[in-house]
Amino acid sequence: MATLKEIGARIWAALAERETQKWASKPVETQDAVLHRLLQAAKDTAFGQDHGFAEIRSYADFKARVPLRDYEGLRSYVDRVVDGESDVLWPGRPLYYAKTSGTTSGAKYIPLTKESVPYHIKSARNALFAHIRNTGRTAFLNGKMIFLQGSPELEDKKGVALGRLSGITAHFVPSYLLKNRMPSWETNCIEDWETKVQAIAEETYNADMTVISGIPPWVQMYFERLMDKTGKKTIAEIFPNFDLFVTGGVALEPYRARLIELFGKNVPILETYPASEGFFAYQDQADSPDLLLLLNNEMFYEFVPADKFFEENPPRLSIGEVELGVNYALILNTNAGLWGYSIGDTVQFVSKAPYRIRVTGRIKHFISAFGEHVIGSEVEYAMDQALIQHGGLVREFTVAPNVNPSEGGLPYHEWLVEFDELPKDLAAFAATLDTGMRTKNVYYDDLIVGSILRPCVLRSLGPESFIRYMKSEGKLGGQNKVPRLTNDRKIAEALLAPLKA
Repeated sequence: MATLKEIGARIWAALAERETQKWASKPVETQDAVLHRLLQAAKDTAFGQDHGFAEIRSYADFKARVPLRDYEGLRSYVDRVVDGESDVLWPGRPLYYAKTSGTTSGAKYIPLTKESVPYHIKSARNALFAHIRNTGRTAFLNGKMIFLQGSPELEDKKGVALGRLSGITAHFVPSYLLKNRMPSWETNCIEDWETKVQAIAEETYNADMTVISGIPPWVQMYFERLMDKTGKKTIAEIFPNFDLFVTGGVALEPYRARLIELFGKNVPILETYPASEGFFAYQDQADSPDLLLLLNNEMFYEFVPADKFFEENPPRLSIGEVELGVNYALILNTNAGLWGYSIGDTVQFVSKAPYRIRVTGRIKHFISAFGEHVIGSEVEYAMDQALIQHGGLVREFTVAPNVNPSEGGLPYHEWLVEFDELPKDLAAFAATLDTGMRTKNVYYDDLIVGSILRPCVLRSLGPESFIRYMKSEGKLGGQNKVPRLTNDRKIAEALLAPLKA
């Protein structure tokens, strides 16, 4: 018999679906209205006055007045906010700063406002409701749930709370889920990731866990700690009622096979697309990993063709102007005061009715040492094909160019792969990687045919190579992840250093 919680969830799921259909059926009108509301709300801020928000009457006006910026381009305004000034990017002061890494000058402080925070929470909730609507499964609501996340302890930054996004959202878990949530607050506050994962395993191994959420590589680490603790071979043996895996932040495909093996049974997977800057999309179909772009989350999206992004004045498109199958850099305008903001991700549209996307990589994570401009989705496709054809299990991998090989000969793309289980034939595996790349990237194929590059080289790394690297960079755990590809050899050389010692 269904519990009251399950019955309530089904009702709310139906209501959420009705609301989704309302805005999804009018995508252009929805986005136009969002832009209008954002401009009206921010017209008297310092940024709004500097860029003439009060005079903007159209998207064309907006593009003419608001340039594209990344964090560094917006930093002069963000620094004023962090220094305590009000009404700079958005009315008032933020509720929180989400601290992230990755800029040339250190930490980023992404503002979260009283207007933006509810959309993070609502979107996560609606993702679960979509799963319930699609599958009819609600029993998972009655068991324990774990969200592998950063510490919920927050710092004070001139009157504004500062922390990791995952730690901030821990403060907004609905009351009806608090009793179900694990681990304990004290365990969640442990800063060292390896110590934290071990403590979580110790605390949860005998619980009735039904929902597990987190970035794939860190969830995998948690699973392995559980199996070390219990002596069991699968998560199904430890948590027989485990019924939903929620993930986002990292492409699932390279980890899927290993995670499914660790599951030990068929467990539904719900993919999402959250970031410190906003919650953008979630999987709204049970039989497809494509993500529904959330057009009513008080974010006005723009899209720049990725191959033109670094031009002086690249084209900027609104939702009604995009095409299927084109790689776009994602640009945000938000109710947290981000304007013309390049988040750094690239996406492709796979549907316009409704608008669904796939995340294809990072605009700055590519290989183009010879003009080939290889992107994340291409290397992930090649890896997926190699695993299908030759077996093996991959824990982690990255790709870098080797322009001047020490061994001489033609340059090549170097794949650095940490296997949990080696394929039967590494040479055949590498050949399939190369074929997959040539299939997906015509420029790479031309370089191979023209003897500018030789076929890719595969380096099999030892256990925990990537963990050691991330630890050395102070980025082990949480929301941090290894770039799938880089246009230099910094990461490659760090990973290869132990082999050369």
